Amino acid sequence: MKILGKIALATVAAVSFASVAQAGDFSLSVYGGYQTAPHSGVSGNDGVADFDFTTGWKGKSFEMPPYYGVRGTWWVRDNFGWIADFNHTKVYANEGDKADNGFSTLEFTDGLNNLTVGPIWRWPGLWSNFTPYASVSAGIIIPHVEVVNANTDTIEYQIAGPTVALVLGASYELNDRWDLFTEYKGTYSQLDVDLDGGGNLESDIITNALNFGVTYKF
Repeated sequence: MKILGKIALATVAAVSFASVAQAGDFSLSVYGGYQTAPHSGVSGNDGVADFDFTTGWKGKSFEMPPYYGVRGTWWVRDNFGWIADFNHTKVYANEGDKADNGFSTLEFTDGLNNLTVGPIWRWPGLWSNFTPYASVSAGIIIPHVEVVNANTDTIEYQIAGPTVALVLGASYELNDRWDLFTEYKGTYSQLDVDLDGGGNLESDIITNALNFGVTYKF
C-alpha cells in the first residue's frame, strides 16, 4: 500500500475515534477467546524473487502473546451507540507451507492488531436477562511483521492496510456496573507490508473468534 494511503487510513481512524468520544454513556469491555484463520493466498516479492502461494494459518490463541481485545462503547441512545475496538488477532503460517516456499519465518505473532470504529446496535430485554447486540466496524491493521527468508529479514510494526470487523453477541447484566458477554467476531484484513530489501508481501486474511468478556459501565 502506498505511504499516503497508509497515512490517510490512520488519520480517518484517529478522527473517527475522537468524534465518537463526544457521545453519552460509556462502557469499557475486555475479552479473550479462541481465534482461528482459514487459508489465504500470499504473494509479493522478497527484493530478489517473486512468490505466490497459498498457506494455512494457525491462531494459537492461548500461547504468548495471547489473543485478546479491548473495546470502548459510547451509547448515544439505549439501543444505539459507537464502538472503538482494538483486537490483538494473530496468525502463524503452516510450517510445511512456509518451508516449501523458502520462508523460515512467516507470522504476525505480536498481532495483526485490528483497530476499528463503527456503530453498534442492541435490543434490551429481547431475550429476558440477555441483551443481543451487533456491530460492524472498519479501520486499520498495525501488524508486527515477522517475515524471514534468504533475501529478507523483516521484524517490525507497520501500518499495513484496511480492515473490517463483524460482531454478533449477547450480554448478561450482573448489576448496574458489570456485564458478562459472549460473541462471535470476524475480521477481514487486506494486508500489504513492506519487506527489508525493497520487496512487499500481500495477503487477505480472515479471522474467526469466539469471545468471552466482561464490561464495566461508567
